[in-house]
Parts: sequence; structure tokens; C-alpha cells
Amino acid sequence: MVNKVLAAFVAMDGLFVSMGAIMMGFSIIVQQTCYNTPADGNEAARNLLYQKFPFTAGIVNAAFIFATFLATIPALATNNRSWLKLAAFMVVGDALFTLGIGVDLWILTLRLKDAFQQIWMSQPQPVQELMQTSFSCCGFFNSTSPAFVTDATCPSPAAAALIRGCSTPLNSFGNTFVDNIFTAMFGMVGIDVVLIMATACLLKDRKERERFRYIDEKSGARGSTF
Repeated sequence: MVNKVLAAFVAMDGLFVSMGAIMMGFSIIVQQTCYNTPADGNEAARNLLYQKFPFTAGIVNAAFIFATFLATIPALATNNRSWLKLAAFMVVGDALFTLGIGVDLWILTLRLKDAFQQIWMSQPQPVQELMQTSFSCCGFFNSTSPAFVTDATCPSPAAAALIRGCSTPLNSFGNTFVDNIFTAMFGMVGIDVVLIMATACLLKDRKERERFRYIDEKSGARGSTF
């Protein structure tokens, strides 16, 4: 008969290591591509936001997830509860690490306007032009602060003065984009919590099985004396 507690733990453990693989792949790939030349304003804004992300922390966190998964293998291969307890503590550490990354991204959304202003000022005119075109805006706060880049969207000072600055659409885009990322991080913390609960249930199940086995052995030894 399949041990349902063990099956639940194995399922969550598989989901846990899959989460680590996704985090590792995402962090490495995006870290290597976020400095590429953008094709449009949306890609430019997305890449500029990515440059503010803690990808190194994400890679370290993913490596810790893999190490934690490796600790669960001997815990599954044997009935030794010590490995299982070690894995549980490591999952708690990973949950706190992942939560810290999520909070860091959430804090980024609180100061996104200031962050985008610094980003905008540091960009060359071709990148500013891409964002002006994609977000239908001129300048940052307005067409004169800082001055807009002349393009098809903002062909003249008179026309640019009638168009909103890029601050509002960029902030809206950035908030939505970063919200999705840190929500995913908090979702990963939820997976950690469920795995911790599954580990606690498996520890209890193994403890009870050991107790019953001990009782059976004691009863068998006692019966053999008669």
C-alpha cells in the first residue's frame, strides 16, 4: 500500500527542486541578456528594470535549493529522521532567503519613480526615443523636464508639450511587471511552507511507525518467552 504521507512529501520535494531549476535558469538567462540592445521601448524598459534585480542572490538561492534537495535523498532512502530534520531546517532557511528576495523586489516598486528617473537620465537618446515611441510620451516628467528627444512621437516642442511625460506610463508598466515577479517569489515561499508541513507530517509518521515497530518487537520477544 502506498504511504500517502511519503507520496505527498515526494511530490512537494519534486515541485521544490523544479522551483529551484526555474529560478536558476531565469536568473542566469536574464542576467546575460538584460544588457542587450533593445528592439522596442517595452523591451528597453523591461531590460532596465532587470538590471535592478538581485540575480546573484537568485542564483545563490537556487543553488541552496539544490543542496536542500540533495539532503532529502538520503532522508527518503533511509528511515533515519536526522536527514529529514536537516532538510527541514534547510527548507526554512531557503524560505527566508526567498522571502528576502521578494521583499527586496517589493521595495523596488515603492521607489520605482525615483529609480526610473535615474535610469532615464543615464540612457542614451536612442533608448529614450524607443521608450517615447512605445509609451506615447515625451520627456520624463514632461516634455521639458528633462528635455524630450525629437522623434515621430515628439516632432516639435509645441507637439511635445501636448503629450504626457513618460514617468506615469513607465511607472505603471514597471509596477505591473515587478508585481508579477515578486508575487511569484512569494508563491515560491508558499511552496516552501507546504514542503515544511509535509516534512513535519513525514517525521511524525516515521516516529509513529518506529514506535509501533518497537511495540511489535517487544511483544514478539515477550511471546517467545512462553
